[in-house]
Amino acid sequence: MAMSNTILMASAMAAVNVLLLGTLTVVWLRNYRTFGSSMIAGLVAFGAVLLLENAAAIYFFFSMQMLYSGDPGVQQVVMVLRALQMVALVFLTYVTVK
Repeated sequence: MAMSNTILMASAMAAVNVLLLGTLTVVWLRNYRTFGSSMIAGLVAFGAVLLLENAAAIYFFFSMQMLYSGDPGVQQVVMVLRALQMVALVFLTYVTVK
């Protein structure tokens, strides 16, 4: 069964999230090495966990399509959640890199 456009868009957003989280995690790792703050260590852990979650989502989108293919409502919710996460990460990446 082919993936719907909605799930393809959610997959693309998860891929963008992986790139943003990779950028954030690298910046935070550099800052942790410089400052050694526990707050920054928490940010590194946050970035790493969300990066793994988005990578797992991409894997499941492509390997287990049947989890999402049955219900268009579920597909839309998944896409909206990925979009919201992407917007939040764009803001966070902007202020972090700036």
